[in-house]
Amino acid sequence: MRRREFNSWLGMAAPVWTSAAAAQTADRVHRVGVLAYWAADDVEGRGRLAALREALEHLGWRDGRNLRIETRWASGDDVRRHAAELASSAPDILVAATGSATVAPLLQATRTIPIVFVTVIDPVGAGFVTNLARPGGNATGFTNYEYGMSGKWLELLKEISPRTTRAAVLRDPSVASGIGQFAAIQAVAPSLRVELSPIDVRDAAEIERSIAAFAQGGTGGLVVTGSALAIVHRELIVALAARHRLPAVYPGRFFIPAGGLVAYGPDLTDQFRRAASYVDRILKGAHPGDLPVQAPARYELLINLGVAKALGIDVSPTLLARADETFE
Repeated sequence: MRRREFNSWLGMAAPVWTSAAAAQTADRVHRVGVLAYWAADDVEGRGRLAALREALEHLGWRDGRNLRIETRWASGDDVRRHAAELASSAPDILVAATGSATVAPLLQATRTIPIVFVTVIDPVGAGFVTNLARPGGNATGFTNYEYGMSGKWLELLKEISPRTTRAAVLRDPSVASGIGQFAAIQAVAPSLRVELSPIDVRDAAEIERSIAAFAQGGTGGLVVTGSALAIVHRELIVALAARHRLPAVYPGRFFIPAGGLVAYGPDLTDQFRRAASYVDRILKGAHPGDLPVQAPARYELLINLGVAKALGIDVSPTLLARADETFE
């Protein structure tokens, strides 16, 4: 879990748009529909969409001048309705801002309008693209995890809390990525001598009941895998970890402002900045099926020292040295 920054393993495909397409692009206002599985007042979510807008401006696309961006904030069953409404308005491109929770309903709504997705864990396994190098359909974008790194979350939990012998793994079993991440964690659990208990994140009542029951066993900790539902329920999950004094490792920055202990994952704001390049290229004539799905370029390790102190955890100097950012 060393701090690292590396180039995407797939590189950018060469532009395929023609000078005629470029001229046409300059002559009209283009429309972009954004579907986000967050509340409209979600600070982290708004920050990521702001990063997308800023990156688009650097590429010459300014909202209100040559671009019009329409954002729909959705949760629960509303996401399908918002996806259908965005697709029916016939924008030039759609952005799925919140992983599988937004990609699936947009693909159900249209197989012709280009879709750029951000933070999808397993787009091939989910059936969103044919393969990573040449997606083939009307969708492409950026992944945020490969399954192997899921095991690092359990390793990190054991490192920050060596006495942990049991771990509840919060996952969404209704999507392929929830199953895949749990399998990767299972693979490393025996070597760490940690017993795993899966907990589904389908609804708040189930999460609260399951974590309360798990906490009664002692010497436990939490590993929260990446999913849209985990983000939706992040404040509840973090509050339950604090209430039951459970050390917990989270899949990204989203959880730290809510009071999470440790987060390790890709820099998702950077992913939104990079997504702007695909929006730009598609608006200029590139076909999404020809643009390779790209892996994260930046990962970050975040530690909340205030939470560690409240839990009576002394963070080792070695772990602190690896942290990209610490919080009080």
